[in-house]
Amino acid sequence: MKATRKMALLSIATSIATLALKFGAYFLTGSVSLLSDALEALVNLAAGLVALTALTIAEQPADDRHTYGHDKAEYFSIGVEGTLILFAAASIIYAGWNRFFHPAPLENLGWGITVGLLAAAMNFVTARLMLRVAAKHDSVTIEADAKHLLTDVWTSAGVLGGLLVIVFLPGWQILDPLIAIVVGLHIVITGIDLLRRSIDGLMDAALSRREIHKAEELIRAGLPAGASFHALRTRKAGATRFIEFHLLLPGETSVSESHALCDRLEASIASHLARASVTIHVEPQEAHEAETAARSP
Repeated sequence: MKATRKMALLSIATSIATLALKFGAYFLTGSVSLLSDALEALVNLAAGLVALTALTIAEQPADDRHTYGHDKAEYFSIGVEGTLILFAAASIIYAGWNRFFHPAPLENLGWGITVGLLAAAMNFVTARLMLRVAAKHDSVTIEADAKHLLTDVWTSAGVLGGLLVIVFLPGWQILDPLIAIVVGLHIVITGIDLLRRSIDGLMDAALSRREIHKAEELIRAGLPAGASFHALRTRKAGATRFIEFHLLLPGETSVSESHALCDRLEASIASHLARASVTIHVEPQEAHEAETAARSP
């Protein structure tokens, strides 16, 4: 089993465990801020299931209908996760707002905080492990899922910190719904960021400036005297980087020489940019210069 699939399964297992712990903490205390934390754990579980499905699809080899592979399935995954997060945020804000106008006493806060700390620790350990695997395998799905778990950790820290204040200052119970509302607003930011990344991937956004600059450096370093390039285009699908450009060579360059140069450039780029798929269109330098001169006013 691939490491990314193992991480998706680990995320699901952790989400099930923390979901039980957080809802248990809510039923123990009646705290709406702990309820908000539990609702986010429910989203974590849904996101883990979506991530596992997306990774299963993305790992399928190219076929007659999908000749570029299935890597973009990962972008659907983070889009669904972002949408789920926004629904969770709306539920959390509603619950906090409702409790703000209809206060209720809190009970067993010590036990609730202890259970919440255990759930947060589980999420933190899982998220750190997933981030390492995501970096190694360049998986946007596992990275998004891990960052969501980390967001859950900091959310839990804020919730538990507020409840700790209430333990020592019982008159500050108004903090409970306020924390829930703040948690909901914070989660909105995470959801919007995931939706943005999903849209960028599905709309073939270019590689990062650092990666584009690196590709340009490698191409220039591999060009012989008298050669140049233009029309560089890049995009990313899952972990695969697509790089295309036009290579301008003197007209007398043979097909064999051109092919050998293209092979060297492709190998150089692939050795520095993981999973790079490079496409090079060779043009006669003279024809390009003539066409450029004809377009000039």
